[in-house]
Amino acid sequence: MSSLPAGWYKDPAEPDTQRYWDGEGWLGKAIPADAVPPDGPPPVEEEPAPAPDPTANPHSSAPPAVSPAPQAPPGPPPGWGPQPPPPPGWQPPPGWQPPPGWQPPPGQQPPAGSQPQPGTQQPPPGTQQPQPGWQQPPAGWQPPPGWQPPPGWQQMPPGMRAGMYPPVQARPHGFALAGLGPRLVARLLDILAVLLLNVVINGWFAYQWAREFVPMYRATLDEMANGGSAWDVQASGRMDGLLWAMLIIATLLWLAYEAPAIGSSGQTLGKRVMRIKVVAVEDTKPLGFGRAFGRWARLGLWTPAWGCAGIGFVLQLIDCVSPVFDQQLRQAFHDKTARTVVVALPPDDRQPVDATTGGGNGSTGTGD
Repeated sequence: MSSLPAGWYKDPAEPDTQRYWDGEGWLGKAIPADAVPPDGPPPVEEEPAPAPDPTANPHSSAPPAVSPAPQAPPGPPPGWGPQPPPPPGWQPPPGWQPPPGWQPPPGQQPPAGSQPQPGTQQPPPGTQQPQPGWQQPPAGWQPPPGWQPPPGWQQMPPGMRAGMYPPVQARPHGFALAGLGPRLVARLLDILAVLLLNVVINGWFAYQWAREFVPMYRATLDEMANGGSAWDVQASGRMDGLLWAMLIIATLLWLAYEAPAIGSSGQTLGKRVMRIKVVAVEDTKPLGFGRAFGRWARLGLWTPAWGCAGIGFVLQLIDCVSPVFDQQLRQAFHDKTARTVVVALPPDDRQPVDATTGGGNGSTGTGD
C-alpha cells in the first residue's frame, strides 16, 4: 500500500496527463496535465447500455441484462513507488497550490511558498496538531452518560466561567485580613482614647476659648435681634489663636498615642481589644517609628485643617472609608502609603511570624 495521499497527480505512464489517485489505485479517466482538476475524485462514469439486437424478437421474454461488475481501478505501473522528497532548497514554481484535500505527511511541513486553500484557517503558534482522524465535534455536543475524563485531566472548578477566576481571599503571612467591622470599632475606641487625652491636656485651652466664645455668641444674638447679620460680629484674634492651639495639640496627642504603638507592636489600644494588628506587606518585622509615622501622617496631619471649614475632617473621612473599595487587601490610603496591611489575630494568641525567615514556631503570648 502506498503512503501517497489521495489527490490528482501526473500519470507515470503518460506524463502529459494527470489522473486521480485514491491511495490504492487510479480512478477515472486521464485529463491533460495543464487542466485544472475538479475538487475530489472524478465522477464515476456509467457504462452505456448495450444496443438491442435487431434480429431478436422484442416480444420474447428474454432475461434482463445484467450490468458487469465495476472493475477495480488499475494500480500504479510495475516498479512505481513513492516519489523521493525534493532536494534541499527546492521551491515550488510561483503560484503553485497543493491539490484540494492534500495534507502533508505526519512530521512534514508544506512546501515553502505554497498558499493554503481559500477558507483554510491556520492554527495559532504553539497549537498541538490533533491526532490523525480526529474531527471537530458538532455544535451542542455533550459527552455521553458515564463518560470519565482521561487520567491527569484537570476539570474546571464548579462555578468558573470561561475567562474568569473565582476570587481568592488574601492571607498575608498566613493570617486572615481584618474585617471592616472590627477595624471600625478599633478606630472608634482609639478616637475615644485620644479624646480623653485632649480633655486632660487641652482642657485649659478649651476653657479659655469658651470664655471668648460666650460674649461673641451673645453679641451675635443681639445683632440679629436688631435686624443685623450674624456675619457682622467678628471673632477676636485671641479666639482664633486658641482654636489653632487646640488643633495642633490634638494632632500631637494623636501622633504620640498611635505612631509609637504601631511602630513597636503594630497595635493600639483599640486594635488590642479587637485583636487586629498592622503588619508590613513584605514581612512581619516591627515597622519602626519612621514607617509608622508615615502611615499616621497620611491620616493625622489633616487634623489642623479642621479649622478651614472642616476640609481636614472630610479628607480623613474619605481615607477611613477607602478600605471598602480595596477588595484585595482592604488597604486604606494610609496603608498603601506605608505598604502595610491589617490582619486578624487567631484566638490562640499566636502573633504573625516572618514567613521570609522560615519562622512559625507558634509561640504564644502577645509579643508586644
